[in-house]
Amino acid sequence: MPDSANRLGYVHSRLVRHSAESAAAIPDFGAEGDRIVILAGDRVLLSGDTALLTPAEASRAGVPGLTLFLGRLDGAPVFAAALPAEVAEAYDAEPPFRSNDLRSLAGEGRIAAHELGLLATAKSLLGWHARHGFCANCGTPTTLAAGGYRRECAACGTHHFPRTDPVVIMLITRGEACLLGRSPRFNEGMYSCLAGFLEPGETIEDAVRRETFEEVGLTIGAVRYHASQPWPFPASLMIGCVAEALDDAITIDPVELADARWFTRAEAAAMLEARHPEGFTAPPPLAIANLLVRAFVDGRV
Repeated sequence: MPDSANRLGYVHSRLVRHSAESAAAIPDFGAEGDRIVILAGDRVLLSGDTALLTPAEASRAGVPGLTLFLGRLDGAPVFAAALPAEVAEAYDAEPPFRSNDLRSLAGEGRIAAHELGLLATAKSLLGWHARHGFCANCGTPTTLAAGGYRRECAACGTHHFPRTDPVVIMLITRGEACLLGRSPRFNEGMYSCLAGFLEPGETIEDAVRRETFEEVGLTIGAVRYHASQPWPFPASLMIGCVAEALDDAITIDPVELADARWFTRAEAAAMLEARHPEGFTAPPPLAIANLLVRAFVDGRV
């Protein structure tokens, strides 16, 4: 596996999800060997260089009632819980805990890579429960089931399952150049791959072609899958593709993009290394866009 793939955020996880266990086997949190991850808004509580807290540490943190059973790590049960967002600052000022947001944790590399994947699962699940307390079929409050991987409606019997939103993210190539764009919300000078959500009844390839045409007016021919990445903001799956443009005349959608342009391999390499003469940069290694651009620079796409 290329080194750039090893640096991708949230893709590594040693969690054995509890779907292989029966509902009767789901444990309650509190045994000595149990571990729990606690989120306060977008921030994660840390003890030293780990987000896996012991029951004693969780007790000091004041874990609320909603506790999810994620599965097992090296045979030990692992849980997740959420605290109010405003609590995070108080823990930063009062050892033994500190907190950090999930993006920064992925960029800094201070905790084990496999914990990031586990935290991505926790954040996505906790966020889904916070937003889906009522049945979409009849409006009745739902209850947690299957350790947190399902919610059930006692009134109409409907089962609700956590959703993952698929997003295509594509590096557009034409000959020895690649196309990168700037969203208005990006940091100054940063360019990235185009991206967009899949729509119902749409293939990955057609989503790449539609999004590219909508954003920059290019017609796309061949589309190839390259890699994927969970993106827990709040619960997406980034599907990385490489696509071949059949023309090179760019027509920007100003609502979606502030700019888009073609870059040579040498320019893309300079952007990855933050040495482009105009100050242009690429996304950091934790993002799949970096992986796609690096693959282009290295001649692997």
